[in-house]
Amino acid sequence: MEKAFPTSKMRNIGIIAHIDAGKTTITERILYYTGRSYKMGEVHNGEAVMDWMPDEQERGITITSAVTTCHWKGAEIHIIDTPGHVDFTIEVERSLRVLDGAIGVFCAVGGVQPQSETVWHQADKYRVPKIAFVNKLDRAGADFFGTVQMMRDRLGANPLIMQIPAGMEESFQGVIDLLGMKQFIWDEETLGATFRATDIPEGLMETALKHREKLVESVAEVDDQIMEAYLAETPMTTEMLVPGIRRATASLKLVPVFCGAALKNRGIQPLLDGIVDFLPSPLDVPPMEGIDPDTAQVKKAHPSDGSPLTALVFKVMMDQGRRLNFVRVYSGRLNTGDEILNPTRQTKEKVARILAMHANKRERIREAHVGNIVGVVGLKASVTGDTLCDPSNPIVLEPIDAYEPVISVAVEPRTHADQEKIEQALSKLEAEDPTFRVKHDEDTGQIVISGMGELHLEILVGRLRRDFHTQVNVGKPHVVCKETVEQAAQAVAVFEKEIGGIRHFGEVLLELSPRERGKGNWFVNSLPDESLPAEFVPAIEQGVTESLETGVLLGYPVVDVAVALIGGTYKESFSSHLAFKVAASMACKEGLQKARPLLLEPIMAVQILVPEAFMGDVIGDINARGGKIEHLERKGEIQIIDATIPLSKMFGYSTALRSATQGRGTFTMHFSHYDRALEPPKAL
Repeated sequence: MEKAFPTSKMRNIGIIAHIDAGKTTITERILYYTGRSYKMGEVHNGEAVMDWMPDEQERGITITSAVTTCHWKGAEIHIIDTPGHVDFTIEVERSLRVLDGAIGVFCAVGGVQPQSETVWHQADKYRVPKIAFVNKLDRAGADFFGTVQMMRDRLGANPLIMQIPAGMEESFQGVIDLLGMKQFIWDEETLGATFRATDIPEGLMETALKHREKLVESVAEVDDQIMEAYLAETPMTTEMLVPGIRRATASLKLVPVFCGAALKNRGIQPLLDGIVDFLPSPLDVPPMEGIDPDTAQVKKAHPSDGSPLTALVFKVMMDQGRRLNFVRVYSGRLNTGDEILNPTRQTKEKVARILAMHANKRERIREAHVGNIVGVVGLKASVTGDTLCDPSNPIVLEPIDAYEPVISVAVEPRTHADQEKIEQALSKLEAEDPTFRVKHDEDTGQIVISGMGELHLEILVGRLRRDFHTQVNVGKPHVVCKETVEQAAQAVAVFEKEIGGIRHFGEVLLELSPRERGKGNWFVNSLPDESLPAEFVPAIEQGVTESLETGVLLGYPVVDVAVALIGGTYKESFSSHLAFKVAASMACKEGLQKARPLLLEPIMAVQILVPEAFMGDVIGDINARGGKIEHLERKGEIQIIDATIPLSKMFGYSTALRSATQGRGTFTMHFSHYDRALEPPKAL
């Protein structure tokens, strides 16, 4: 089967932004104007195509990243609409990992908000080229140029203004295109499907010419071909500038900025043109690099159908009891019925079906080509971050980073019938979501689930009830703490015992010392080579590692501790791996007791937007919660407060903030770091 679109005409893009900046609204307009959907779904009505989960429709937010495909001006655009809520950051992370380009959406009123920064830096980490769309220019308080300046200040971006607004707030009527020097006005009757190109009004011509000159200069600064033409004073046409802007965008030197008001149906078609003109195809980005598992040499996956297969599983979803893997193909071809290798798990997998995705609808296809993002049914062992490849040409791609959960709740089944279903349901949810953890508390016999926030766990418990028909009782949330040590200490332990008629002996001397916060644990063998046989050192390290999994204060994992092996004794015929492993574990536990153990709790970075009249009350409340004010900034009548506050003090904060500000204050928060707990954690 020949593919309908060549790889050079393919665009894999994601829409990333802070919660409520308008990502899903923009996606709905794109689907409508490209003819992919016949009706424009609205988030506030619970009718958005991309927000298909019942939880998404009820809450009016995106929870899971949805994939769809549409066509515009001869190009095939694959779009992933990602969540903006911080609890679902993993959805953004794994989407960006497989995308070739992204659209950063900014609210013209809020500007660059905290979660905008987080997702932007995630895109930078994977070197994803970006274009920006400043949305909601029709809203009171909209500031296009202020938002562009915030992109420079907060994101370190180099924005290239492609359009300026014609009017602002209530008078916003269209945009002025600086490439073609035309004004675009959208028709209300056609829901923005048609628009007129008119001459630029006299009152805006001077501003437009100034920004057009800036655009040409900015492109010339980063592109040699445009610089040559600029110095030769050649008149700059659109045909000359577009390739230069495309090269600068693909190399992350510039970020083209578009503007509009998605809810009023203004500005979407030029944004679609920008996707096609400026964002790269799979052929324009450097080949994906991986490691040959046999030789540990770096290998490249060249983006052509004739190359050996290389693909990445970036998401797992349970669909009507079946496992559906979302896969991005980087090289080669994936066919139905293929037997492929998962080198990450060292297993062979069989491709039963390949599906082209449109949100929760799907269509069976026989094969997937380079650049395709598809659903695959039949993979049994593969999880998020695993590589799929040709068995004769193994390659392992860089995995996807997962985040550590910061909040836990205990769940228990209501009936005996639920008891049987809950284990299976939780293991399926854990396979889907790398930030969700399930563990059995041996002391209490409870099942403890951990996630990224209250909303995250609330939605997962809702899915247990709705999708898996399992009724559970849920305990109060607990903060997931860590333990560490404050000072250095030495400890020695001897294990000498007869087990099954065989005598075991091992003696270990360890020194524990604190490390800088966030550096992680570290084991080092400081013994001279001849003092202890090298074969026992891995057993000692394993004993230490297992011992650090549960601390001596409250049983939380131990972090940021250096453990040095500084002494040990062995007996020729009695020493064993088991003896040294147990001795190391005992010595480590004793060392933790001696080294002044310390409890660490998660500290959240919180940004609060509050009218000035309520500022004093809000700051007083932050201090009462043990928080620290990091930064204050004024934006119009609103004060922006950046603070760090312990997560244990943030439960129910939205209600407290609303009541303190007559419902006018809003806040966002995300995990910042672990720091000394002011008091032992308790159920909240």
